Order: sequence, then structure tokens, then C-alpha cells
Amino acid sequence: MPARPRNSRLRRTLLAALVATSVAAPVSGAARPAAVPAPVPAELAPLWNAAPGTLDARYAATRDEIRAAERMAAGHGDRRRAAALRDMAAPHRRFLLFDGRDGGRTAEVFGDLAQAERIAVLVPGADTNLDRYWRLRNDSAALRRKLGPKAAVVAWLGYETPATVSPAALTTRRADAAAPGLARFADGLHTARPAARISLLCHSYGSVVCARAAPGLRGVAALVLYASPGTGAGDVRALHTRATVWAGRGADDWVARIPHTRLSLPFVSIGFGRDPMSKEFGARTFEAGTGGHSDYLKPGSLSLRNLARIVSGTAPSGRGRHA
Repeated sequence: MPARPRNSRLRRTLLAALVATSVAAPVSGAARPAAVPAPVPAELAPLWNAAPGTLDARYAATRDEIRAAERMAAGHGDRRRAAALRDMAAPHRRFLLFDGRDGGRTAEVFGDLAQAERIAVLVPGADTNLDRYWRLRNDSAALRRKLGPKAAVVAWLGYETPATVSPAALTTRRADAAAPGLARFADGLHTARPAARISLLCHSYGSVVCARAAPGLRGVAALVLYASPGTGAGDVRALHTRATVWAGRGADDWVARIPHTRLSLPFVSIGFGRDPMSKEFGARTFEAGTGGHSDYLKPGSLSLRNLARIVSGTAPSGRGRHA
């Protein structure tokens, strides 16, 4: 009997190490970019009116913010960041928000938001920032092409994402900080476009952000968790959302090997608990094909096709499970 506490501590330590190793190993070598100075952005009016004229004014204001950040990056000697910001400030690109500090905050629109009948908000995971923004942009553009002209996609990089190889990627703290902003943003979209079907597509650590925001989401029809390490919630009911919750995972995604456990340690909990793909979690599941962790929105993939069908309000193809 006296050996039980010791065995319990040993098990917790081993599980914590296993979680850390499973998350970090596939992407070892990833590093956070050095801080690049950027100006404090001007405060924008709430996103409550998606009339074309109002949106055009907002896009122009954020373009001015990006150009100011470009000048500061160039003055700092970071030519790579300055070139990326110069491209972001191009007249054909449209941002609802921009903040160049702490890795960057953006919300870029693909499609005509003022006329959209379907809106998908992509919420990215770890190691997404201005220096690695191209992947989120490419994914958003691919989804927009698949959805067609009556849809809009918003690439929402609205929080400071954790580095994949870091303690922050193993806890909900960054997600807890990000969740209120995501809920406000989704609420603004719903107020602006009340007749539009809004879906949140939440990749990897982004699924933790969406889960923490779920109780505050209004007018969101679908909450899609893909490549998810877990959510920090035991099941769909614990998310306290009216949205239909979907989960999908590619056959070659390394996140499937993460132990789905949650360890309560002094001052912090590590891990995200039950697998969203499990029957016990209670989400509807969809087929995501054979792709890996970053392949879900790859053109021509089954996962892209099914994600587009969920956003459109139609049943995904394949042998997914309905809750």
C-alpha cells in the first residue's frame, strides 16, 4: 500500500514526458522568430456592418496599419518581414484587422464578405505567425476556391500562437487568452451577416482555442475540430455550444499518436484530455483521407472536399460517424 503514491507520481511524470515528446518530436527544430518592432494599431470600430462601403473603409484602414508596420520593419533591418508586409498591403488583399506585434494578429478575407451566404473562419494552430503566414493564406484560398462565389473565408490569426516545441503548446493558457477575442469576432460576423451560415474550422492547437471559445459563440452553425490533440473538454456537452461539432483526422497525421490524457500538476494542467475522434467525445466525424498534419486543405484532397461540404451545410462523403 505505501508504494501506491510513489507509483502514481512516477506514472504522472512518465505520462507528462510522453505527451511532451509526442508533440515535440515531429517538428523538432521549429523556432520562434525574433521580435520585430511594429506600431500600436489604431482602434477600429466594431465589425457590425458588412455593407460594401463600410468594409472598404475598414480594409483601407488596415492597409495603412500594414504599411506602417512595413516601414518599421524596414527601419529595423528586417527585409524579409518588410517584403512580406509589402505583399500584404497590396490593393487586392483585404484585412479586417492587423497588428504586427508579438508574431502578428491578422484576419484576412477571401471572397466577398458583404454578399457571402456561407462564411468559414479558419483558426490556425501552433507556430502560425507573420513569418509563416503563407500556409494559412494558401489553405484559406484553397477552401475559398472549393466553396465557390457565394462563400467567404476568413483566415483568423487573432492570437499569439504557442511554439510547437514549448510548454505553452501543452496547456490551454494561450487558448484561454485567445478565446474571448475569437468569440467577439464570430459574434461580429453574425451581427454583420445574420443570414449567413458561419462555420469555425479549427486546426491542431486552434481546436483548443475554439473549444474554449465555444460557450460564447453566437450564430455559429458548425464547429470543426481537425488534427486536434484534444480540447480540454471531456465531451461535446462540456463545450456548451449549439453548433454542430465535427471532428476529423488524416490517416497519416502524427497527432493521432499523442496520449489523450490531462494531468493536473501544481499550478498547471498538461494535455488536452479525451480524443475528439472517440465515440465517447460525441462529435460527428468525417473522413479526412490519408494526408498528414498540414494536408487537410490540400487541393484535390478528400479532407478539403468534406470540409467544404460541412461549411456548405451538406453531409460529408465517406463513412464518418454521426453522434
